[in-house]
Amino acid sequence: MQIYSFSPFGYEGALVTVEVDLRRGIPAVDLVGLADGAVKEARERMQAAIRNSGLDFPPERVLISLSPADMKKEGAGFDLPIALSVLHAQEQLKNQNTQNPDSESPILIMGELELSGNIRSVRGIHAAASTASAAGIMKCIVPSANAEEAREVSGMAVFGAETLQEAFSALSNPEVFTKSSSTTKNETEEIPEGCEENYDVIFAANSRDFEFAEIKGQKKLVRALQVAAAGGHNIIAVGAPGCGKTMSMQKFPGLLPALTKEEAQPVTRIMSLAGLLSPEQGLIRTPPFRIPHQTASIEGMCGGGPNCRPGEISLAHNGVLFLGEAAEFKSSVLQMLRVPLESGRITISRAGRSTVFPASFQLLMASNPCPCGNFGSETKLCLCSARSIEMYWKKFSAPLLDRVDLRVTVTDEANEQKEDSPTTHELRKEIACATLIQRKRQGKKNADLTPSEIAEICRVSPEVRTILDNGTRHWNFSPRAISSCLKIARTLADMSGSQEILPSHMQEALSFRRPLTDFMSAS
Repeated sequence: MQIYSFSPFGYEGALVTVEVDLRRGIPAVDLVGLADGAVKEARERMQAAIRNSGLDFPPERVLISLSPADMKKEGAGFDLPIALSVLHAQEQLKNQNTQNPDSESPILIMGELELSGNIRSVRGIHAAASTASAAGIMKCIVPSANAEEAREVSGMAVFGAETLQEAFSALSNPEVFTKSSSTTKNETEEIPEGCEENYDVIFAANSRDFEFAEIKGQKKLVRALQVAAAGGHNIIAVGAPGCGKTMSMQKFPGLLPALTKEEAQPVTRIMSLAGLLSPEQGLIRTPPFRIPHQTASIEGMCGGGPNCRPGEISLAHNGVLFLGEAAEFKSSVLQMLRVPLESGRITISRAGRSTVFPASFQLLMASNPCPCGNFGSETKLCLCSARSIEMYWKKFSAPLLDRVDLRVTVTDEANEQKEDSPTTHELRKEIACATLIQRKRQGKKNADLTPSEIAEICRVSPEVRTILDNGTRHWNFSPRAISSCLKIARTLADMSGSQEILPSHMQEALSFRRPLTDFMSAS
């Protein structure tokens, strides 16, 4: 039997072969294979666990090899595979003439041992199982708390062990391995035709937990959030403190459709590597919604550390990264978002090794118009100098703002109008319509369309092109801004169920794309 374990590093990680040789000599345990401190300590833990489980530890000299030899092995997940490798080698030595064909298949094993022989959960089980599956290893023994996590990998036969004794018994008993038989919630990948009244089935969050009807007087912002959810567009809201921009954006998860199985797999893998999967949690179908603090560092945002752990932008993959009080973040942190926003991934290099994390996230930003927050207000006095306002907005930079499709100003005076916003249930109807159309048409959100796809999918009539050209000349739009207007207009058309982009769609798209400097001067 070939026993494998998994060494997490970055997004990919690597399978590790665990081999044991029993030989004559003074009883001792030797461990080779560039192991770190936690792996070296596995020698003492697994000896105590074997004896305390009522099993016999080999009286011979034990040599444990972890290969490939030039890759550093880290983490406590090697305890269980090392212990089972030792026990299996001892059993083979006793029964040299007896072979079980079923026990010769390769198997993935991970788990941390207590001295009592009980098995603790470890991080990275989903990543390990998916990596093993890609290598043709379709059986695994993992801690019982991580069993559901491993079963989410298609075709993987899993045994969740509570103790070392159970895990050792499973090695020679293939019948105890089971595959996933439960159906995941929100299996519906698209809205059934003729069932528009049931469109809530594709949304992950309960609408009552994120009720937009509680927002008063911010019709423009709520509409922008609806468009952003329907097409995956980035958005920035600028307004005075207390006007409701942050509260509105924190309700945004209520408008996000549940992830498809293809989208959920990398999200679950990243959360598993970061150790953020709760016990018994399977495939993550709820889009991530990450809210980092303003003091976050570049490493905290993009990832890093000795093991290249995922950062906030990777934890927000296929979900949302919300920056509240965005201008308070370091300029270097804001600028490093530009490449991931464009490419949907980030490459991290540490100590001669590199890894590529997926980072296809939707960016939401909320900001005050100036350091004191009163610039442009008709009722409050702004005490900021022109220089301080310039430095405040200089943190964003034009290239970053150019990648933000939707721009909205939120005024505190609007709250006096007491306008009721639509309910979350009502907002979801147009989002569901657009989601169905996009999944059928190109399998991706409109915000992610490439230039060639924009030319094909976002075709416009001469009348609509004239409206776009007039807006381009008036606001001096860049080519990226023009593409952004076409994508927003396409989303608006999808929300209304229209096959063509109408003049009203383009006019609304231009209103969302107006430069922020124009908004502030108008106020």
